[in-house]
Amino acid sequence: MIHSLFIVNSGGEVFLEKHWRSVVSRSVCEYFLDAQRAAPYDVPPVIATPHYYLITVQREAVSLVAACKQEVPPLFVIEFLHRVVDTFQDYFGDCSETVIKDNYVVVYELLDEMLDNGFPLATESNILKELIKPPNILRTIANTVTGKSNVSTILPSGQLSAIPWRRSGVRYTNNEAYFDVIEEVDAIIDKSGSTVFAEIQGHIDCCIKLSGMPDLTLSFMNPRLFDDVSFHPCVRFKRWEAERLLSFIPPDGNFRLMSYHISSQSVVAIPIYIRHNFSIKTGEQGRLDLTIGPRNTLGRTVDKVRLELTMPRCVLNCLLTPNQGKYTFDSVSKTLSWDVGRIDVSKLPNIRGSVSITPGTTNIDANPSVNVQFQISQLAVSGLKVNRLDMYGEKYKPFKGVKYLTKAGKFQVRM
Repeated sequence: MIHSLFIVNSGGEVFLEKHWRSVVSRSVCEYFLDAQRAAPYDVPPVIATPHYYLITVQREAVSLVAACKQEVPPLFVIEFLHRVVDTFQDYFGDCSETVIKDNYVVVYELLDEMLDNGFPLATESNILKELIKPPNILRTIANTVTGKSNVSTILPSGQLSAIPWRRSGVRYTNNEAYFDVIEEVDAIIDKSGSTVFAEIQGHIDCCIKLSGMPDLTLSFMNPRLFDDVSFHPCVRFKRWEAERLLSFIPPDGNFRLMSYHISSQSVVAIPIYIRHNFSIKTGEQGRLDLTIGPRNTLGRTVDKVRLELTMPRCVLNCLLTPNQGKYTFDSVSKTLSWDVGRIDVSKLPNIRGSVSITPGTTNIDANPSVNVQFQISQLAVSGLKVNRLDMYGEKYKPFKGVKYLTKAGKFQVRM
């Protein structure tokens, strides 16, 4: 399936390559780099070259490029590449060029176990951690002195079981199960404040530290909200289809239980609004006035607010006065950035002032858009709520907790 894997940094340099079925020249990555230069933020996930198909994923500041000789299901390869990045983050805490270079040996050991002759083999974190011990200073020193590797000589206990994602014999002093419901709002708001497009991309991340082999059942107050769902392999899909319950034996540690998509605009409550006034007259200075405030937040605080405004090319500079936060203007990219921080309902954040334009400009395109970032804790904007968590198969009583978080995805307000 996958013949070779290349990891490319933000400067276009291939700093790691791994080959399975045959050696593919790294020059094949030029097709990917050409596509990246043409559209940095919209690189095609599949690029057809004369001899290979390149399937790409961009995460953090690195890009993973898989070279395949035959046609393969692209989503299958894309999911595997995402799993590779998730594994690196689980092992090293990050997936940057520096971290990968510092852990070359472990990275190659992981890739050897995750892919066998080009086909995925072991991708579950629990199995990999039994096969290859995560790096630490003491283990690194011991391996350097003795010449040993991190690879275990014993087959993982879960490798051949019916539940490969969970190892046997797990024991904890404190038994805990935490669930994070995280939703990203993608929206386009027009000049009058009406919603042109809105949808929610959500997921539930878990941190499960339970002894033994617990069987969990998670129920929701309103499970009919979901338009589309995808689950971790541990979830019993037939039970979900019949009862709208999540029934599963969880992996040990951190994992993503499910991802979901809500596309009904009637369900998506837009949590902020922007009042804006931007005007430029030919040959004169322009005026800008922006105010941002919360809406449909159920009293929750809107935090980490940041606005980015791409000005028309005729704008030379901005002389603005914010009543909260700081702003910067990049005269090259014509981007105005305003770091607001937390929104205080008693005094809404506002920025206003004058805009200098190029003298003699007659054709003015004065319809910029505002890209907004924000975060709201303890709120799922879709209205999704966890009802209860039940545990079977073990006699102890675990500590349970649920957190909700809403943040902006691609959130744009047109002016």
